Amino acid sequence: QVQLVESGGGLVQPGGSLRLSCAASGRTFSSSSVGWFRQTPGKEREFVVGISVRGAESWYADSVKGRVGISRDNDKNTVYLQMDSLKPEDTATYYCAVKKGGSPWHSKAWTDFGSWGQGTQVTVSS
Repeated sequence: QVQLVESGGGLVQPGGSLRLSCAASGRTFSSSSVGWFRQTPGKEREFVVGISVRGAESWYADSVKGRVGISRDNDKNTVYLQMDSLKPEDTATYYCAVKKGGSPWHSKAWTDFGSWGQGTQVTVSS
């Protein structure tokens, strides 16, 4: 069983940047694709970006394409989410999760992911 812990959230001004981290414990992390999602109160969890097992492939939500980057360091069992040109509408709790085996290759559905972390809050405001 993989356990995930997100960190790096905070308050940032519009146009600013943040780097979130997703640290994992468990042997299966380095053999799993990982996704970042975000959620605001009353709304469904929304896909942000995913990364493949070795980091060679990534897939993005249209709303963040060109503004975010994702990377992973399997030696450190950590996935990173770099967010630039942040907008107020990026305000949310951000979660990382492990993609389930057998799910579609570049899935953006939160139901295809599991082992959710507790989330880290990102607030974009002046």
